[in-house]
Amino acid sequence: MKASIRTAGVTIAALLATACAACSAAAPQEPQAGSSAKPARLGEIRLVAYQSCDDMLAELRERTAANIGPWGFGGVQLLTRALPEAKSEMRADSMTTNQEADHSTTNVHEAGVDEPDQVKTDGKRIVTVSGGVLRVIDAATKKVTGSLRLVPKDQGYTPADLLMYGDRALVQLPSTGLAGGAAEDFRVRPDWRPGTTYTLVDLSGPQPRKAGSIVADGGHVDARMVGSAVRIVVSSKPDIKLPLNDTVGGTPPSERELTERNREAVRAAPIEAWQPRYEVIGADGTRRTQRVGCDRIRHPKEYTGTTMLTVHTLDLAAGDNALSGDRPVSVAADGDTVYGTATSLYVTSNTQAWLPMPIEEPPVVPDSASPAPPTVVDPTAAEPTAVKPTAGLPVAPKAEPTVSEPPVTWQKPRTIPPERTEIHRFDISGGGEPRYVASGEVPGRLLNQYALSEHEGHLRVATTTSSPKQSESAVHVLDANTLAETGQVGGLGKGERIYSVRFIGPVGYVVTFRQVDPLYTLDLRDPAAPKVTGELKITGYSAYLHPAGEGRLIGVGQEATEQGRRVGAQISLFDVSDPAAPRRLAQLIRKKSDTEVEWDPHAFLYWPKTGLAVLPLVSQQSDGGSDALVLNISREGIRETGKVAHPRGKAGGKVFAPVDGSIRRALVIGDTLWTVSAAGLAAHDATTLTDQGWIPFQ
Repeated sequence: MKASIRTAGVTIAALLATACAACSAAAPQEPQAGSSAKPARLGEIRLVAYQSCDDMLAELRERTAANIGPWGFGGVQLLTRALPEAKSEMRADSMTTNQEADHSTTNVHEAGVDEPDQVKTDGKRIVTVSGGVLRVIDAATKKVTGSLRLVPKDQGYTPADLLMYGDRALVQLPSTGLAGGAAEDFRVRPDWRPGTTYTLVDLSGPQPRKAGSIVADGGHVDARMVGSAVRIVVSSKPDIKLPLNDTVGGTPPSERELTERNREAVRAAPIEAWQPRYEVIGADGTRRTQRVGCDRIRHPKEYTGTTMLTVHTLDLAAGDNALSGDRPVSVAADGDTVYGTATSLYVTSNTQAWLPMPIEEPPVVPDSASPAPPTVVDPTAAEPTAVKPTAGLPVAPKAEPTVSEPPVTWQKPRTIPPERTEIHRFDISGGGEPRYVASGEVPGRLLNQYALSEHEGHLRVATTTSSPKQSESAVHVLDANTLAETGQVGGLGKGERIYSVRFIGPVGYVVTFRQVDPLYTLDLRDPAAPKVTGELKITGYSAYLHPAGEGRLIGVGQEATEQGRRVGAQISLFDVSDPAAPRRLAQLIRKKSDTEVEWDPHAFLYWPKTGLAVLPLVSQQSDGGSDALVLNISREGIRETGKVAHPRGKAGGKVFAPVDGSIRRALVIGDTLWTVSAAGLAAHDATTLTDQGWIPFQ
């Protein structure tokens, strides 16, 4: 899981909501005369509407049939996260930040754009979902004041995230087909399909109350909230029953035959197979099933037909009526990374994003004088792959296709083309539906949404480009109006890849790694001439970078030997006040340990008011559970305050698995540090870590 960080931008919802406006959007502007910018032409990628439902059906059948294989739609679904600005009729209250309020909030990429997480607080209440139960905890009395079971007890393992606005919470749960109204809760529906349930919960009464649900076909991609406006992004595949390989005895059908069977099923499928379906369940248990209309589905010129992205828009300020105002829109498209600001939405896609990020491993140094086992290379693979020998036997060569069974068109080509990332920008500054602005491209792939940042009319994009010979990274600066490249600085970390990126105003920080960790500082004040101003080579790497006040930067990642072997979690404090000479002021290492912060920034708490920092830490020598490592980070150094641990549950009797006491999140309310696990909440004095109470989840 260390290859990605949860996306935290604001974006494809905009793409989807923008669909209606995309058809009439003005063409992208050309660079001004004398400009050195060279637009990266991607061809005609404007979002357009289908001419009719018949036209939509014919085109989708053709596209999907061309992209289906013997085993189905295949590949790994490319997902996009997103969130456009709240519509003008919805409340867009400015959200307080950690520095302004007396309580912390979810650690998000962009201030004012909330992201779903396991726990939320308004400073008075803590609301969390664990074991399928939503609980409300009063921060003053440290007691559970209300609870609401959302899934059956035997499905308490179901993960959940939530958003909260005022007295309304929206909880996202993978659908089991059991969600429903009061009399039908947890009853399996005969027409159930895998999907995602979004339950609206009223927190205003003595006990939380279900105020309705939306059960959307497809998988949850992400959701974002600006003010009271929540945008939910769902990805679905066509609802087509493909023929089974029912051969009993005799010669089984070839892959070519299986592919043709599937294509025949696609060509016979009705329009409803592609129209995203969702069910709205009222507070009284009434149900209505709906599909996104043909007039609300758009598409780019090039697309596969195997994926539909749908955005649902809910206004939590509307109370129980939040679900009734939803008018979802869809796009027949894929995407992999989204990023947004208060005025812009960016959607990026990489046709090879489903492939693993190339990892340039450091050379292996044998632990003893014994020779290392030989490496066998499979020469038939698209990219040569090292294979571990089995009992010293040679690896059998891959069977070549016979003349009677030539490779079918769906197979992956042996030569993988160079990676490129396409970028689409939407303007959301005017409220309402976003407006398509421009498209462009950069070479290579993004690590995550932190590799994107808009500043003073320009978009900065950090990518890694890999080749059979070596990889290297670069930062590209694009004009936000045209997405033409204004300038770029390359040659970062040759033979390495990006492990973390952070842009802060006109300055950028990029960490690459293979054997050592160069922390690069970049001067981005002149968009036409970005440049590297400093470089710090140290062992290990930072997988997440966090601002810590003027001239300071916190890094969380792994320490490593000079040969590049990882040895344990490390937290670093960097002095970046002099861009030409970045230096590490302090470092704390915990050998043979890992932290969730490396791949999920939501797990990191930094409270600038006191310098408190908290992160989950898993020791490889323990039972695998995570404790909370509590630190004090000042301008001059890092000091460990202590650790917080939760009781570990025990399996026994009818218990399928022990309750997980691993600490996942931490938050501050006043002078109290709260830590959260599936087992319960613990309260400690934020300065001394004196125990103030334990709230178990029964």
